[in-house]
Amino acid sequence: MDHSTSLTQHIRATPEKVWAVISDIPGSAATLSSIESIQMLSDGPYGQGTRWKETRSMMGRSETVEMWVAEADSPRSTVVKAHQGGADYVTHFNLAGRDGETELTVTFGADLVKPTLLSKVGMALFGKIGMSMTRKALAKDLTEIAAKAESL
Repeated sequence: MDHSTSLTQHIRATPEKVWAVISDIPGSAATLSSIESIQMLSDGPYGQGTRWKETRSMMGRSETVEMWVAEADSPRSTVVKAHQGGADYVTHFNLAGRDGETELTVTFGADLVKPTLLSKVGMALFGKIGMSMTRKALAKDLTEIAAKAESL
C-alpha cells in the first residue's frame, strides 16, 4: 500500500462480542459518531460480498462511499474495501482473543489507481497530513467500538 496506518485497541469483551459490533453494518451509525447514515445494498448476514453505502463526516464535510466485504473470518478477521476518487481503500480488522478480552487491530491503507504526476505530487505533499487525520478518526472509531462491545 502506498500509505497505511495501523492501530490497536484493547477491549474488555470477547472476540465474539467485538465481532458482533464490527459486523453490524446497519447499526454502525448508532455506534460510530462519524457515520451519518448507512444504506445496505445487499441482503443477508455479514460476509464476503456484503455491500453498503456509508455517509461519514470527515474534515467538516459529508462524503458517501460504497464499501464491500472482501474477506470475513468470524470472529477473527475481516477486510473491507472501497474505491473513491481514484484511490482504492482497504481496511483490515484483526481480533486476537485472550482471557475473555480482545486486541482489535485495524490497518487502513490507500493506493492510488493509475496515478498521474499531479496526484503523485499531491500525495507527497498532503499524504502524511491525510493519514494523520485518518489515524485520529480510526482511534475514535476504535474507542467507540470498544465502548459498544464492552456494554453488550
